[in-house]
Amino acid sequence: MNIFDLAAGASTDALEPMPPLCSRKGCRAPADWQLLWNNPKIHTPERRKIWLACGAHRQWLEDYLRTRGLWKETAGMDAAAAPAGRDS
Repeated sequence: MNIFDLAAGASTDALEPMPPLCSRKGCRAPADWQLLWNNPKIHTPERRKIWLACGAHRQWLEDYLRTRGLWKETAGMDAAAAPAGRDS
């Protein structure tokens, strides 16, 4: 379903939840990993933002966060704290 279907009055009952997708720009692959991070300049120490990663982009996204001193932890999608949605 897309916005044009909604405008045409199509039912939203058949909408299925979207699987979590990789946070890498332009990637639409299902996410396998959660990269937990925070920016100590603007976030409290306990705050964790989440980027989602597919297997192909996990290392790239983790390196990006590590280089900037933002990365805290990487966890699988089956971890107890599975995200409700994308947090960029």
